[in-house]
Order: sequence, then structure tokens, then C-alpha cells
Amino acid sequence: MQPSSLATQSLSDEDLRALRRAKHELESPALAMKLASIVGAPLEKLISRMPAFANEKVTDATELALRKCLSIAMRTLGRRDSSSPLLVPDKPSNLLHKFAVATTGAAGGAFGLFALPVELPVTTTLMFRSICDIARSEGEDLTAVDTQLQCLTVLGMGGTSASDDDADFGYFIMRGALAQAVSKASSEMATKGFTAHGSAALLRLLHSIAARFSVQVSEQIAAKSIPAIGAVLGAMVNTVFIDHFQQVAHGHFTVRRLERQYGEQTVKAAYQTIDVALDT
Repeated sequence: MQPSSLATQSLSDEDLRALRRAKHELESPALAMKLASIVGAPLEKLISRMPAFANEKVTDATELALRKCLSIAMRTLGRRDSSSPLLVPDKPSNLLHKFAVATTGAAGGAFGLFALPVELPVTTTLMFRSICDIARSEGEDLTAVDTQLQCLTVLGMGGTSASDDDADFGYFIMRGALAQAVSKASSEMATKGFTAHGSAALLRLLHSIAARFSVQVSEQIAAKSIPAIGAVLGAMVNTVFIDHFQQVAHGHFTVRRLERQYGEQTVKAAYQTIDVALDT
């Protein structure tokens, strides 16, 4: 019997179904395809029409948004009280977060690129909170530094930078590309606490995530660059945006939950036996 078959048999039927759903979520169509179906136009053409200063604005706004997310995480996620049981794995509030992000998208649709410096940090923070909520629902300890960084890396798993050669090789390659940077940053933050907020390891991690995330932010902005897009379509674009990352988060933290139970190699082997094309 092949090792992959043994890995598949070692998972319960329920967990194998969960892993199959996770692979569907992690390898779902790219955000660009989802957005293009909403706006009815290829994003490549829309991106090429964006003004030259837009790329710089996107990069700056992305870096700022990620820093804000991390600052909030370090200041608030480490606190636990009786009214907020962070470790109880109940269902995440996906719809609530989608509604909130749709509201910011409506404003962005009305004001266009000029709303980016205000809208993106708010939207990203709401998405990050949704990702944290999903992590908690899969049994993650949000008070742990590594979990906080894992939530942040979800924003870097759905896009690629110009120098990124890993995106075409699947979830585990993308995850592995960020793993060393996460480990170093986590180690510094665990020992230094909030004083590590400006550490070299953490800044390298943020830069790596921002390079990937900014690609998809550019796609989102391009989708809202159509003249007179309006508030309704702006809200729809933002809803697709957060839904994409919620799917990635569900997939990522499901895999991590199963790894804690069965071991990393067993889950990876079972994941690789699943043919998404046959399940659709």
C-alpha cells in the first residue's frame, strides 16, 4: 500500500471531508477571476489604466494597514476575560465581518482611489479580525504570538509579488516560503513582547506579506476604478475581497487543526492525494 493511501486512511471520515473542503478553499479560483466576473472586465486591462501614482499609494497603504493590524493584535489579542472566551471553538461571525467590509467598500466605490488611505486600513483590520475569528473557531490560541502571525500570513497567501516564484506550486509551498520568517519573528516577539514591534525579523515578515497582499489590493482597487462604479458595486467588490481571504483562512486553520491531531507529514500526504478537479 502506498504511503499516501496510509495517510488518507489514518484520518477519520469526518476529518478527511474537512481536509477536502480545506483544499477546495485553498485552491479556489484566484481573486482576479472572481473580481473580473463581478465587474465584467479583465483586471489586467483595468490595472494598466490605473495612474502611475496608484501603485505607490497601494504599497504605502498596504504597509500601513498591516502594521495597524499587528499593533491591534499585540495590544488586544493577548488579553482574555470571562466575557470573551478566546479559546472556545464556536462558529466564526463571517457574515458580520462581510457586512462591515461591504460598508467600507460602498464608501470606496463612491470616492474611488482617493478613499484608499482611509478605506484600506479599516478594511484590512476588519478582515484580520475575521481571520482571527476563524482561527479561534478551529481551536487556535489567539493569545499565542505564533497564532497572531499565522493570522497575518493569511493575507500573504493569496497573492504574489513580481519576484515570487512560489505561488504556482500550491498551498504548502506558499506556506513554507513564509515559515522561516514567521518563526524568526515569533521568537523575537515571544522574548521581547511589544518592544519587538520594530525588530528586523518582524519587518522582514511584514515586507514579505505586504509584497504579496498588495498584488490583490491592486486587483481590488482596479475593480473599483471603473468610472461611476458606485456604492453598490464597490460593496460587492469588497465582499468578494473578504470572502476570498475568509476561504483561505478556513482552509489554512483547518489544515493546522488536523496537523495538531495527526502530524504535519500525515496531513500533507493526505492533502496531496485529494484531486480537487474530481470533486467539482
